[in-house]
Amino acid sequence: MQKTEQTSVQAPAQSVLSGMRPTGALHLGHYHGALANWVKLQEQYRSYFFVADWHALTTHYESPEVIQTNIREMVIDWLAAGVDPERSILFVQSQVPQHAELHLLLSMCTPLAWLERVPSYKDQQANLSDKDLTTYGFLGYPLLQAADILIYSASWVPVGDDQVPHVELTREVARRFNHLFGREPDFDQRLGHCLKKLDVDDIAALKKSRASWLESGDVNARDAARRLLQHLYLTRSDRQRLAGWIEGGGRQLLLEPQPLLTEASRLPGLDGRKMSKSYGNAIAMRDDPVQLESKIRKMPTDPARVRRSDPGDPEQCPVWDLHKIYSETSVRDWVLEGCTSAAIGCIDCKKPVIEAVQREQALFYQRAEPFVKHPDHVDDILRAGSRIAAAAAEQTMVEVREAMGLSPRWV
Repeated sequence: MQKTEQTSVQAPAQSVLSGMRPTGALHLGHYHGALANWVKLQEQYRSYFFVADWHALTTHYESPEVIQTNIREMVIDWLAAGVDPERSILFVQSQVPQHAELHLLLSMCTPLAWLERVPSYKDQQANLSDKDLTTYGFLGYPLLQAADILIYSASWVPVGDDQVPHVELTREVARRFNHLFGREPDFDQRLGHCLKKLDVDDIAALKKSRASWLESGDVNARDAARRLLQHLYLTRSDRQRLAGWIEGGGRQLLLEPQPLLTEASRLPGLDGRKMSKSYGNAIAMRDDPVQLESKIRKMPTDPARVRRSDPGDPEQCPVWDLHKIYSETSVRDWVLEGCTSAAIGCIDCKKPVIEAVQREQALFYQRAEPFVKHPDHVDDILRAGSRIAAAAAEQTMVEVREAMGLSPRWV
């Protein structure tokens, strides 16, 4: 049967992808560090948010029973935060087997040294010394992350500074794959047909940007060409060829993603350290209001303020960091003045924080209630999202298999 190219012509929406390992109910650090950002991103991009259950096995393969029990609780917290399944695609990684297939195929051409040099590889081995992480799965998890991103042609990956090396590895993997498998025998002829479909002004702009990038390494020119491509109405294949031509290579089968840096959460745990369930210092997103008040009331404050009459320094108090997140300027000014002059006590200082967190959590409870009552609705959302994700992933895999000389799927 003669092959036919995909003929749908459209300007694709840029996409963003992120995921979390299923750790169960989430805390306020997760909300302010990731989920609040997801809620904003879903208004701007086609958003894929997934439960990374395969990734959980890289470090918890000896206790897999926790994975399934944690998925629902975690996703309910996503929904409580405002992640909307009508705007975002929520799915479970293991329900989209194309992730594993792309991971396998990328492993055939990814140098081992690239994985060994990922900073988190040795860091996590040192930090999780109680676990045996001398496994291929742990070594290869950054490549599985790359597959997670590349299979959806994600334009952006929201990460903190510590995760940027993972996105850079993904970009290198995509670049190497495109170099190895993107050169079609009749690439120049197909490219010529593609260029003839464009307006004269668009061709001139692309050629000028391409020359500036290839001749002088002008990154701004390259990025301008990429932005122009995003707004042109092209077939998927033509867009890939033009993207590869701009880079000086062949067809760009896998899109190189960009890191979307997110501001690190300034929210501390109850003891001033990073909020973490393992430290026992976390405030859950859906904490009981009475328990929440008790937790904040017991928070340590400025150690130099021994007596009520002693002036304090808010910068030495973890409660002040909560004020930075939850309090308006007038309240922060009142705390700053009252603490440094000993006009208010520590319980006075904590009261507006307690009230603000309780107001925030009341909204979480409201959004979560339908899913707590009917947890099967969470399964329905993940099932529907997994079907959509699988269809998008399969579109990429058809092209990857063909480029690598593999037969089309028979079943």
